Amino acid sequence: MSAILSADDLNDFISPGVACIKPVETLPAQPPSSSEQPQSLEFEVILDGQQPSATGASTNAPAQISLTDCLACSGCVTSAEAVLVSLQSHNEVLSMLDSAPALRITRDSDGGSYGAGKFKVSGLEDPAAKLFVASVSPQTRANLAAACGGGVTARQAGWMIEQLLMGPAGLAAGGKHGNGFTWVVDTNTAREACLVLGSDEVLGRREGQGSSDSPTPPVLTSSCPGWVCYAEKTHPYVLPHLSRVKSPQALMGTMLKTALSRLLGIPPDRIWHLAVMPCFDKKLEASREELTDAVWAGSGKPGKGVRDVDCVITSKEVLMLAASRGVDFFGLPKSAPVQQPEFPDPTIQRFLFPAQHRKQVREEGTSGGNLHYILHDVQSRHPGSRIQMARGRNADVFEYSVVKPSGEAAFKAARYYGFRNIQNLVRKLKPAKPSRMPGGKPVGSARRPGSKSAGLDYAYVEVMACPGGCTNGGGQIKADDQVIIDRKGLGEKPGPDEQKAWLAEIDEAYFSGDEPDAAHGIGNGNSTGLVAGISPSHIRDTLAHWEDITGIQLDRLAYTSYREVVSDVGKPVSDTERVVQLAGKIGGGW
Repeated sequence: MSAILSADDLNDFISPGVACIKPVETLPAQPPSSSEQPQSLEFEVILDGQQPSATGASTNAPAQISLTDCLACSGCVTSAEAVLVSLQSHNEVLSMLDSAPALRITRDSDGGSYGAGKFKVSGLEDPAAKLFVASVSPQTRANLAAACGGGVTARQAGWMIEQLLMGPAGLAAGGKHGNGFTWVVDTNTAREACLVLGSDEVLGRREGQGSSDSPTPPVLTSSCPGWVCYAEKTHPYVLPHLSRVKSPQALMGTMLKTALSRLLGIPPDRIWHLAVMPCFDKKLEASREELTDAVWAGSGKPGKGVRDVDCVITSKEVLMLAASRGVDFFGLPKSAPVQQPEFPDPTIQRFLFPAQHRKQVREEGTSGGNLHYILHDVQSRHPGSRIQMARGRNADVFEYSVVKPSGEAAFKAARYYGFRNIQNLVRKLKPAKPSRMPGGKPVGSARRPGSKSAGLDYAYVEVMACPGGCTNGGGQIKADDQVIIDRKGLGEKPGPDEQKAWLAEIDEAYFSGDEPDAAHGIGNGNSTGLVAGISPSHIRDTLAHWEDITGIQLDRLAYTSYREVVSDVGKPVSDTERVVQLAGKIGGGW
C-alpha cells in the first residue's frame, strides 16, 4: 500500500486520501526575464470541496490527468471514480460519431460465399470515417433492467441498448451524420472463451504452455482491472500468480479488431470499438499498452498502438449518452431492432451471435463464473466427486474443494471479493524474508509460526475488487442516484437497507432468463461434452479458426502480460531524463 495512504483510508473502494501527487510539468512559453521571479512549473490538483492555495500570485492552468498518467504512477491507489479523466466518456462517443460519415458494409450482389472480397466497405476515401462496433456486458444489462423496473428483463434491457446504439430511434436519429453502430455484441460469448482458456491454464492444458509462461500457483483471476492495477502498483510479488488470459472485454476487442481488419482488408485504426461495462476501472484496462495492435500485429511486446478497445462507458453513462441526443432511454422499444448485419465470417458469426443464450446461474456469482467453471471442469474429470463449499470470515470469502469419493481433495480454490479481503490474501502470498540470524528460520507474514498458509494451498483464487461482485461495480447506477430516486418515488436518500435491496434487484435481473435454457447443462458432465453448460470443443474450434483467418498465434490473441509499476515519487530525475519526458509530452494525447 502506498505510504501516503493510512489504514483508515483502506476501504472496499479505495479513494485518494490526499491530493494526487503526480507532478505535471510543461515547457514555459517564454523564458523568464532576469528581473522577474522564475515561473513555477508546478500545477495544483484541487479535489472537490478543497479551496485553492492562497500562496503564490500566479494562477496555474488546471492539470489534466490522463489514464496513461494514472497507470504510470504508483503515487496512489484509487478506484477510478476519483480519477480525473478527459477521455473515454459519452462525450467521446458522440464526438467520434459526429466526426465523419461511418463506413458502410455491403455484400456483393452476386450472392457469393463468405470470405474476403465478398464484402465491400464504402466510405474509405474519407480518412476520418470509422466502422463502429460495440460490446455490452451482462452486468450493464442487469443494472439497466433494474432501473427500468416493471418486470423488464436483462434481455429486454439489452435490446434497449441495441436500439440506442444502432436503432433508428437511437443515436442514429441525431447528430451531424446520423451515424450508429454496425454491430452490437454480447461479451458473454468472449467470457465463455475466457473460461475455457482459464481452466486450461490452471489445469496445465494450455497448448504450448511451458514453465516460463505459466502462472505460479495459486493462479489469481486477472479479469478485474482494479485488482490488477492494485497488484502492479503495491504488491508486485503477486504478479507471477496472475492469470495470463485476457478479460472478456479485452478478448472481444482483439477478436473484433483482428477479424474485421483481416476479413475486410482495412487497417485496425478504421474500426472503432466501444465497450459498455459496469466498472470505471475498465477504462484503465482499455488504455494498457499490452492491449494494442503492437502486441498482435507488431513485435509481440507492449507498446503504443491502436487500442483493442477505443472507449469504455459505464451503465451510468449509457443514460448520459441517450440524454445528450435527446433520447429517453426508458422509452426505447423493448424489442430487438432490425437484424444485425451478417458478419464477414460464418464461424465468427455463430460465435458472436449464438442461436441460444446460456442462462446465468447463481452458483457462478455475478463476476463471470471463472471459479465455477474450473470447479466443474475438475469435477468432470473425477467421476463421483462432489464440490464442497465453506464460508470464510464474511460473505465475500468462500473456500471450495472438489472431493473424490475416497474423501481426498482433488482441487482447492477460493473466492475473495473486496479490497479488505484482498489485503488478507496478498499477505498470505507475501514471500518470506530470510532471517538475519545465522541458521534462523525465514520470517514474514506467510511463514508465521502456527499460522495457516491457506492462501498457498489453493490452486486457484477468484479475486474481484468490488464487494458482491461485478453487479456492484463503481460504474453501475446506484440506489441513491437521482434517476432511481425519481423512478421509485423515494422521498429521501436511500439508506444501507435500501441499497442492499437495490443490489438484490440487480442480481435478480442478472440471473433472470426469458429464453429457453436448453444450452445449459450443469451436471451433464461428459455425457454431453458440456462443462457448466459450455462446450469446450466448440470454443477451441472457434479459437483455432480465429488463428487461421488472422494468421496470428493464439498466444498473441488471447493472452496478455503484466508489469510492476515503480514509483518515481521523491526520486531525483536527471536533466536528460526530464528533457526526454517533456519532449514526449509535447505531442499530447495518450
